[in-house]
Amino acid sequence: MRNTAAQRVPPVESSCADALAEDLGWGLGTVFRAYVTAAHQAVADLPGGPRGYQILSSAAQGSVASQLALAQHLGVDRTVMTYLLDDLEAAGLIQRVAHPTDRRARRIVATARGSELLATLDDRLRDAEANLLAPLDPDARKAFRAQVRLLATRIDAPRPP
Repeated sequence: MRNTAAQRVPPVESSCADALAEDLGWGLGTVFRAYVTAAHQAVADLPGGPRGYQILSSAAQGSVASQLALAQHLGVDRTVMTYLLDDLEAAGLIQRVAHPTDRRARRIVATARGSELLATLDDRLRDAEANLLAPLDPDARKAFRAQVRLLATRIDAPRPP
């Protein structure tokens, strides 16, 4: 059978997404921007937004050795960290307590109110993440999270010569 003009399928116009589909930077950037938007909405009423959430979450887990260590871990300037902590403390969500072995250092601890709010924020963020990852089946979501965690925890690992 001969292919006539009437039988031909019109060419599909490619979009930017099609042209960049293999570009890792474009893909990561697109997913990141969508996540940032969803995370900001989920924690909008928390002082400091997503950074405030990370601080509160770390404080609630008891993993904060000191204010300086937390700033370094989160990649937040020390001065900015001070303002964030001031706002969270003023809201009654965290408190600074003397470090047991270093008088100069302060540990960051979640208050009862902070822990309660954190539970609500965790639910909101889980919903936002589920919405973002909805195109993936449950196994792919789990694998995606594991791969991102691996990259995030190894990104600064020393490279062999």
